[in-house]
Amino acid sequence: MPQPIAIANGHANRPKVLIPEKVSPDGLRLLQVSLEVHERKGLTPDELLQIIGEYDALIVRSETKVTAPLLAAGKKLRVVARAGVGVDNVDLTAATKLGIIVVNSPQGNINAAAEHTIALLMAVARNVGDACASLKAGKWERSRLVGVEVKGKTLAILGLGKVGLTVARAAGGLGMNLIAYDPYANPSLAASANVEILPTMDELFAQADFLTIHTPMIASTKGMIGDTELAKMKPTARILNVARGGIVDERALLSALETGAIAGAGIDVFTSEPPQAGDAASRLIAHPKVVATPHLGASTAEAQENVSIDVCEQVLSILSGQLPRSAVNAPIILPEEYRTLQPFVTLLEKMGSLYTQHFSPSNTAQQLRATFELTYEGSLASANTTKPLFAALVKGLLSPITSADSLNINIVNAEYVAKERGILINESRSRDKLDQEGYSASVTLRARLDTRSPSANRTARGDPFATATASTSTSHSSSARRQQKKKEKKMEDQIITGFISNNTPYIGRLGRFSTSFVPEGTMLLCRNYDEPGKIGVVGGRLGKAGVNIRFMNVAPIDEDDDWEEGLLQKVDSVVRDGGGHGTPAKAEKEALMILGVDRAVSDEVRRSLLGDDGVLEASVVVL
Repeated sequence: MPQPIAIANGHANRPKVLIPEKVSPDGLRLLQVSLEVHERKGLTPDELLQIIGEYDALIVRSETKVTAPLLAAGKKLRVVARAGVGVDNVDLTAATKLGIIVVNSPQGNINAAAEHTIALLMAVARNVGDACASLKAGKWERSRLVGVEVKGKTLAILGLGKVGLTVARAAGGLGMNLIAYDPYANPSLAASANVEILPTMDELFAQADFLTIHTPMIASTKGMIGDTELAKMKPTARILNVARGGIVDERALLSALETGAIAGAGIDVFTSEPPQAGDAASRLIAHPKVVATPHLGASTAEAQENVSIDVCEQVLSILSGQLPRSAVNAPIILPEEYRTLQPFVTLLEKMGSLYTQHFSPSNTAQQLRATFELTYEGSLASANTTKPLFAALVKGLLSPITSADSLNINIVNAEYVAKERGILINESRSRDKLDQEGYSASVTLRARLDTRSPSANRTARGDPFATATASTSTSHSSSARRQQKKKEKKMEDQIITGFISNNTPYIGRLGRFSTSFVPEGTMLLCRNYDEPGKIGVVGGRLGKAGVNIRFMNVAPIDEDDDWEEGLLQKVDSVVRDGGGHGTPAKAEKEALMILGVDRAVSDEVRRSLLGDDGVLEASVVVL
């Protein structure tokens, strides 16, 4: 659930975007229509750290290192965009904790990377690099520079994603035999490209005449090809890497080339870029059996334009409150699916805020340690993802007790924030068809509280029955225990149910009360005996305080509640006679008044409503 940022026409109110590397002119023009764009090329890490706090978005390529300290200093940052495929120069863990969305452009340079792979394939097969250098040095060494044909040779592809498949199709056109290893490969796509999927990497290495690498750089792929793997290859084999530096152990590759364990390599990416003098990467570049290029896989005019426009469009989308297409630290949610979920996102945020303000106004830290059960019912149970709804609930629960400046909660960091705050939320789905007219989906939030100290919980909540129960005479301990049991059940069943009707969020149940109201604005919620005069008392006292009532809804006990549990005993109110004996007063049914008011209700006014002639409990919520 992205944080919306209003994009105004006035320059002063525009979100700011920092671009310390080259972005295409067309991409810049997209941004400049509605954002304040600062191009600051050549910044040192310290200079970047000093100014990042002013910006809402950061767009980089591969050179800028987006570190944890830099992200922490970016107090306003909502998005970091990498104009390219990889994001290994961005600290994803730190960004996720801070709720900063990280996006890239995995589609824009697919063709460019695949074509460069084929270029290196041919260059290594025909000794193009060595031949060019020899000729420019005034030599004519045709007999030394005999190459090999690729037709009929086996191209082994490690990683059969979009780039790998594009390489396969191009290599197939050259008459090569195609094999691949990728445990996540799509079998039908592989078959359509005439690629045979092998069960192990060892078989891939053994059969390869050319090995090309197209995997991401993650913990499991770092150093994936070392001495052991290279030893399994043919001495006539050649390796190509246009993916990421560090996947192939550079020292191991250098040793294999020097000993003749493999015949050559085409390398576009290195562990350190640019390589340092004397390191393994620089020695590889200088080796006569290596064709090396300075990370040119995505360096075509078309690819640069494509990735720049792609990430600029995503930055605009995120800063205007929409979902990104290619977030690497958030689930992928299709636009049409998000449009379906959007009304429920609003509803869940309001339900979370309503819970915190109504059920636990004075001891939220205690109450939010409850276990929350979130149940999606009806058609909503078939949603492919509920991540935006989970995030909305966490944001709603915390918004009344967290400053707006630090409340950056979205689909990126909601689970982390919930875990950090000790909020446990279990999600479930009920596919039973709803009987209610007007809506086909609903959401129920239920809090299961720790009732080992029920009186402490009730006192913290301001429950008027907490003190009375504690002071009940021991001669009526049995009745007190019954009353306490009822109160414990009430505390356990803190329930809010919501639904959407005509694209508007409604609350259908609040606690034990069946209702239907739109959760918005300032509201006063009053629990009272369902008897004449209560509305007049509340209305009169609000009128004296200058508070106008915009709407009112009286909610009865939910019909599904057990009658006994739906009654409120006046805490063992006893009509006593001489000798301490008495009979309980008549039990009275409760109701809940929900009043929308036009201004804030002070705590003094709220407390004045409590009493025998007024209400049993009152809370003020602002949504």
